[in-house]
Amino acid sequence: MKWIILALCCLHLSECLTRIPLKKHKSIKQTMKEKGILSYFWEHHKMDMVQLGQAQECSAIQRSTEPLLNYMDAQYGGEIFIGTPPQNFTVVFDTGSSNLWVPSAYCYSRACKDHDKFIPDKSSTYTRDGRPFSIHYGTGSLTGIIGIDTVMVEGISVANQKFGESVTEPGTAFLYSPFDGILGLAYPSIAAADATPVFDNMMTQGLLDLPLFSVYLSRNPNDEVGSEIIFGGFDTSHFTGELHWIPVTAQSYWQIQLDSMPDVTFTIGGVEYVLPPQAYTLQEQDEWGRVYCSSGFQGMDLPPPAGPLWILGDVFIGYYYAVFDRGNNRVGLAKSIP
Repeated sequence: MKWIILALCCLHLSECLTRIPLKKHKSIKQTMKEKGILSYFWEHHKMDMVQLGQAQECSAIQRSTEPLLNYMDAQYGGEIFIGTPPQNFTVVFDTGSSNLWVPSAYCYSRACKDHDKFIPDKSSTYTRDGRPFSIHYGTGSLTGIIGIDTVMVEGISVANQKFGESVTEPGTAFLYSPFDGILGLAYPSIAAADATPVFDNMMTQGLLDLPLFSVYLSRNPNDEVGSEIIFGGFDTSHFTGELHWIPVTAQSYWQIQLDSMPDVTFTIGGVEYVLPPQAYTLQEQDEWGRVYCSSGFQGMDLPPPAGPLWILGDVFIGYYYAVFDRGNNRVGLAKSIP
């Protein structure tokens, strides 16, 4: 049985739909690459693949664990407002987490210096919850306290919303982020500090016509505006054909069952070498017995004259026996016997 998590990601089409424009920015990864520090970042944090950091035990802090790489590739963000009068923030709308958080005025990390920070004393509707929270990433942890205030999302006013006010932010990655914080859209079960997610409060407070949201990301690489997230419905002009509905298998992340992974075929010397899903899907088990799947295919930027090329490593050679003939300068491939 294989599962896939959909991240970052009845007909109802009317003018009362709430559309939040999403603006395309440079991702953290792109910014770090342009500054020439991406390779150092990977090496320093040993991030050849997604790793979930293990932090010291602290029973007073409620935790939620998320891979950092989700946010390093994030490019699309929108604006929200917190407090009265409203304080403006640019956030990532993230279906892979459940908490809303923004930098606190008391944040002392370098990453907070160039981002908008929430000032509690300037909001007449703010209530201090005071409980600590922490969200762990592959390179560090985001820590702070929980506050309560009104959150405005494109005209939708959510009352008594619990949100994180970050006091420390992880590593150096958020130093280069174009976003101030994150608005999580996953299920309440994975929210840190038992903070009800913004979308759940929208439903509970009767602020939506339908209990769903939809995401459209423009495929035009030069289109900075045009993408959007819709709360309370979807727009049929953004897709063709009919929607096919797939049940969620676990109400935590947006997890659905995957039953149709394709064979991958490499044509070499006129012969087709086929890799079935079990050959290129890697499975690992953590200390709690949970099984995680990852792809054996990884992207790699190789500068000229080396690139562009494919490296057929152990995923391929594990399925096909390989003979490297120096005498005749050739390679022989045949299906391996398990």
